[in-house]
Amino acid sequence: MIELDDVRAAAARIGGRVRRTPLIAAAPMQTPLSDGFELTMKLECLQVTGSFKARGAISKLASLSAAEVARGLITASGGNHGAAVAYAGWVARTPATVFAPANIAPLKAQKIESWGARLEIEGKVWDESNQAALARARVRELTYVHPFADHAVMAGQGTIALEILKDAPDVDTLLIAIGGGGLISGMAVAAKALKPGIRIIGVEPTGAPTLYESVRAGRVVELAAITTAVPTMAARKTEAVNLELVQRHVEDIILVTDDEMRAAARLLWLEHGLAADLSGAASLALLTSGKFRPSPGEKVCALICGAGTDGLE
Repeated sequence: MIELDDVRAAAARIGGRVRRTPLIAAAPMQTPLSDGFELTMKLECLQVTGSFKARGAISKLASLSAAEVARGLITASGGNHGAAVAYAGWVARTPATVFAPANIAPLKAQKIESWGARLEIEGKVWDESNQAALARARVRELTYVHPFADHAVMAGQGTIALEILKDAPDVDTLLIAIGGGGLISGMAVAAKALKPGIRIIGVEPTGAPTLYESVRAGRVVELAAITTAVPTMAARKTEAVNLELVQRHVEDIILVTDDEMRAAARLLWLEHGLAADLSGAASLALLTSGKFRPSPGEKVCALICGAGTDGLE
């Protein structure tokens, strides 16, 4: 379990190796998206490697011993975490290997390799890639970096909440995309510790309702199938630590379709010139789809968590 002090320690560890991303007002917009409430957007799509994942990967890297770093890093990813671990390997000058599912976006695959990592395609979904990564880690004694259930990784992701509440201490609600649950876990811990009354709303694809179903069941549920086309939000199951933190701190999880995320991604491009991947547009899809309706005067922050062109194709 992590606490606010862990997130603050992570912020100190990652300083100088990640960017402090901007928090901007969504208005003015041609599309009347924020009528009656205030909407800001935290642009983690401008983070080094193109997503918030760099925070967790560098936080984990900084927590490792010299021997653990020297062995080389390995992980499994739908794209964004893989690029972040590749970046961590580049920073540490140590080899990095990333296993990814067959539906990884080609540009994300290229990004992983551009940071010097070895990319291996295995399986149709993240869980299958992860099994292969864990097997390789055991055989070759590599240092495995979990994308969402690692304490140092979650603490790194939580640093986003520190920045948001420093820039906008009056924010009422955070809208956060969920893949495996590491991002929302870390951010919720930090945000609730600093501002207990803040509301945390998660968003998942209808084709991968991992935390949604686990919260409903009161236990970790492994989905029978993944039907979303969004590999960065396609874990068949979360882990107990993430579920517990979500149960404790998150008010609601709302499901959106892939098409609703695509519509939100197009809006981000047309209105703001931002190339967000589908996971990066997920928080905004809650608003564009009408599935989340803020109260009059409510101050809402949507996390634009990742960059990519898959929402524009």
